[in-house]
Amino acid sequence: MSLAGTPVSRLLLIGVVSTSIAASLLDLKHYSFILIDTHLWRYRQLWRLLTYQLCYTNSTEVLFAAITLHNLRSVERMWGPRKYASFLVVAYLITSVVPPLIMTALRPLAPSLFNYMPAGLTPVVFAVLAQFHAMVPHIYKYRVATPQTQSSTEPFVGWTLSDKSYKYAIALHLALLQWPGSVIGAIVGWIAGYSWREGLLPPSVVSWRLPGWLVGRVTQRRSAELEGLRRRLEGGDGAAVVATGVQGQAEHSTERRRPGQHTDELGNGL
Repeated sequence: MSLAGTPVSRLLLIGVVSTSIAASLLDLKHYSFILIDTHLWRYRQLWRLLTYQLCYTNSTEVLFAAITLHNLRSVERMWGPRKYASFLVVAYLITSVVPPLIMTALRPLAPSLFNYMPAGLTPVVFAVLAQFHAMVPHIYKYRVATPQTQSSTEPFVGWTLSDKSYKYAIALHLALLQWPGSVIGAIVGWIAGYSWREGLLPPSVVSWRLPGWLVGRVTQRRSAELEGLRRRLEGGDGAAVVATGVQGQAEHSTERRRPGQHTDELGNGL
């Protein structure tokens, strides 16, 4: 499936891959993650809260994040680029602050386990995945039987899956690559996505939208108007428009012949 009609998803995919490659080539990976004790408490590097989601630190996470974002492009098609981009900004800001705060609160329980917040856009990916789960229905379901099933007369023993199951499996694998930090980020992103959808966030946050020119809304509106005109011309209204044009040309021709007809009448009278 292509990325036609999804400019935000296309830009997001390019950004995830390019920033991760750039961080590796320029040796900037040590700026991308967060160590709660060192970066936040000791050196007060609060700017890392806004930057740790900009890139991934290994190719496996880049691959699974890119596949997941590509699978979730239907959310943008259903919402439109402006609403989708606005949601991404809100989810990014929420997940930039909340997961590190949770890691900070859990750190006294296990200092070595809850001290590392991995880099990457995983929380935002799961915020979009929550919208995908709520909005996009499955097309078909299938069953995977276990070896205990002997015949058709016995009750079915196994798993019932759908065409969306493999997409959830890829996203789950992404969340488990650098646990527990990636798992906490994924959970926070899922909750943030559903909170935005169910109106649990402030109404001003849910209704906020990016300026239309950032996503080319003016161009798209003009394209939609031209597309509507083309459809009217191809449909039943096109015949009426053509007929009206022919009628107008006939009337115009008649008006142009009237002076000659008047001259003939004068000649007959003489």
